[in-house]
Amino acid sequence: MPSLKEVRNRIESVKSTQQITKAMKMVSAAKLRRATDAIVQLRPYSKKMSELIATVSASTEGTIVNPYTEVRDVKKVLIIAVTSDRGLCGAFNANIGKAIISLVAEKYQSQFEAGNVEVLAIGKKGGEYLGRRGYTINDQFVNTFSKLSFATVRTAAESVMSGFVAGKYDVVELVYNEFKNAATQIIRTDQLLPIVEKQDNTVKASSTDYIFEPSKEEIIGELVPKALKLQVYKAVLDSNASEHGARMTAMDKATENAGDLLKALKLQYNRSRQAAITNEILEIVGGAEALASA
Repeated sequence: MPSLKEVRNRIESVKSTQQITKAMKMVSAAKLRRATDAIVQLRPYSKKMSELIATVSASTEGTIVNPYTEVRDVKKVLIIAVTSDRGLCGAFNANIGKAIISLVAEKYQSQFEAGNVEVLAIGKKGGEYLGRRGYTINDQFVNTFSKLSFATVRTAAESVMSGFVAGKYDVVELVYNEFKNAATQIIRTDQLLPIVEKQDNTVKASSTDYIFEPSKEEIIGELVPKALKLQVYKAVLDSNASEHGARMTAMDKATENAGDLLKALKLQYNRSRQAAITNEILEIVGGAEALASA
């Protein structure tokens, strides 16, 4: 049985840890509100941009060639992993790593064995996780979330787009956590390049007959790169909100666990203290009886 001093030290240590986790939960809750506002405000714009591109593309009937829609034999693959720069957010980062490993095993195993699968990590933890498991880290953008803006994310998006046009990659996959609520994050895997028409009802081309000024070619040439950058930016904003939600949930659970541990330690301390007092009383009684019989 540990001594009273050891138990007291453990109680103080757990109390200090509980204060830290409680403070981290409050900080994440404050950041979560701002991050949620940012992604909620961007989603309507992103949806409208996709509808506009679908409308213009449908009216061209495939007559306009765009370098970002070129479908090639898949020999070289780039995967954009959007994670966080810091830990203490539960399985948030590990889930992205596992999703990428599953994606490669299902679709790009032959390319991976040939050494033609690379990872562009937005966030420190994704690069560390996948680098330890034999993946080639093409580039790593750290501290992106400390000064999160469209300008900071645009650099990563432009490097990916130029690499695809130059033929460095034949397909680009984007893996990130989509924010649903503070307790739920949904892992998404989207093909960023080449652009493929989505077979769902979320984005529909409008049947309205528009007069285009400037020409459709110029509009598509301007909108498609912006839409790709916007898609990456939206993924980063989703991941940012998901990170704070995951950290808030993890720290809340850690605070509860610390409380349960404190109760168990205090019970152990009281039992040890009672046992020590009982031993002292027995020693006093034994000494008194020895004196009386002498």
